[in-house]
Amino acid sequence: MPILLTRTSLSYILNAMTKRQLVEQVARKAHLTKRGADEAVEVFLLEIGRVLAKGEKVVLSGFGTFRVVTMKGKTVKIPNTEKFVTIKSHRLPRFTPGKKLKKQVSR
Repeated sequence: MPILLTRTSLSYILNAMTKRQLVEQVARKAHLTKRGADEAVEVFLLEIGRVLAKGEKVVLSGFGTFRVVTMKGKTVKIPNTEKFVTIKSHRLPRFTPGKKLKKQVSR
């Protein structure tokens, strides 16, 4: 018989908070409805993505900085086939934690 994993059980296995769990926490702690908290979290994430897509930084004082880095194009060899593949230059998001977050995590 296969084991059925729900989103909640999967988050415990992976030791990670899901977006749904984040929305529930925001709703509870900010005294919002789940719909209001979901909208707030969604707008927050969309705005970070929108700013990063323009190539700008998002600085959240004490929490950290989201930024975009450009990876240069390069040619790599695939070990199994010995073929060479060219990877085009591309942009990737990066996060640098702030002092307060580092201190909070290191406890």
